[in-house]
Amino acid sequence: MEVPSLEGGRSDHMQKQNEYSSAASAHIVDKDSWQQVGLLLVTSFNCAYVLSFSNLMLAPLGWYWGLACLIIVAAFAAYANWLLAGFHVIGDRRFIRYRDLMGYLFGKRMYYVTWFLQFATLLLGSMGFILLGGRALKEINSEFSDSPMRLQVYIVATGVVYLVFAYFVPTISSMRNWLISSAILTVIYDAAILAIVIKDGNTNKAKDYNIAGNKAEKALNAFGAMAAILVCNTSGILPEIQSTVRKPVAANMRKALVMQYTIGLAIYYGISIAGYWAYGASVSEYLPEELSGPTWAKVLINSTAFLQSIMSQHMFVAPIHEALDTKFQRLNEGMFSKYNLICRFFVRSIFFGLNILVTALFPFMGDFVNLFGSFTLFPLTFVFPSMIFLKIKGNAARTEQKLWHMAIIVFSSLMSIITTAAAVRLIISNTKMYHFFADT
Repeated sequence: MEVPSLEGGRSDHMQKQNEYSSAASAHIVDKDSWQQVGLLLVTSFNCAYVLSFSNLMLAPLGWYWGLACLIIVAAFAAYANWLLAGFHVIGDRRFIRYRDLMGYLFGKRMYYVTWFLQFATLLLGSMGFILLGGRALKEINSEFSDSPMRLQVYIVATGVVYLVFAYFVPTISSMRNWLISSAILTVIYDAAILAIVIKDGNTNKAKDYNIAGNKAEKALNAFGAMAAILVCNTSGILPEIQSTVRKPVAANMRKALVMQYTIGLAIYYGISIAGYWAYGASVSEYLPEELSGPTWAKVLINSTAFLQSIMSQHMFVAPIHEALDTKFQRLNEGMFSKYNLICRFFVRSIFFGLNILVTALFPFMGDFVNLFGSFTLFPLTFVFPSMIFLKIKGNAARTEQKLWHMAIIVFSSLMSIITTAAAVRLIISNTKMYHFFADT
């Protein structure tokens, strides 16, 4: 889609927003091929989070509504990201950050709203990765020990490993040499888990697909599941990922999105559906806990999922690293200059230290997947791209286009409110079962 300039040229208001379109960044811009970015998306979305989606997405919805929501949410997420990819360049300005784009078009308030929603998503996502990595390590240890160490020990170990990787591989573009390794690990644990899940499903004759709870609980849990489905389809950081893509940026980003929503989606949906089919509504929040074995296969799955998560989590947290590096590092020096190495060590250490502490304190982060999917990703994925379309096209848009995007804004806003309420209710309910620093 050809994105037009703002109607009537740049207004005085827009001229005052020039700072939002600044491309100054400590990270690399305009260098990566669409194949590299496409592989990054495919492997990053097929991360350890996939091992929770049978429970989070399908168990609260059942077969009919579950499959329907999988298809509908994926289709709308793909459409919204396709639309947003076309707004990376407006006129002669390229926007490498989502918040810069929103600030340029709608002013300082929307800049900070977008900043908050993005960073809340990324922080919760980062902590979720640390928790899943810790669980994988604990599962490995439990195969060899009757009394494995507390989960918090593995959470700390995971966070330290993530810190080391983020320090030496500081940007999305610098992951280039790691993507093949990530793809190989993804294939290994996906193939292994599918083989065991299918075997367990064939031998499990007592599958129960009934949805638990009364009508109100079923409804709220269903809305929470829709938020989880959104989480597995989008990240809320498309402009930041697109900033690394070579020109033409819109066409190349859309090619990468096609890879994600075909190859990538087939894999993570396949794992989620197979897990639900094999174990029913009682499927575990962490799928490898359900597997019947053998021991070597469970160790293989957990170890490869852990190693792959090191690279996956880096993409989702890279915008935070970019913001901190741009703020504190010397932009006229390379990423590996002495000053920037020292600065990056302290900044990354503080960031991951806080992430580790909060994750260890609240080791039931699966509940928060629904929260950031509802509260942050509905606006970032659906509401904001339609707002941008209406702002840029203005009176040039056809009536049906205006109505379509206004309907998306209204419906997505309502869904965000409802699913956020459902997620908060689930968290409040589960806090009665858990305690701080729980070993679960």
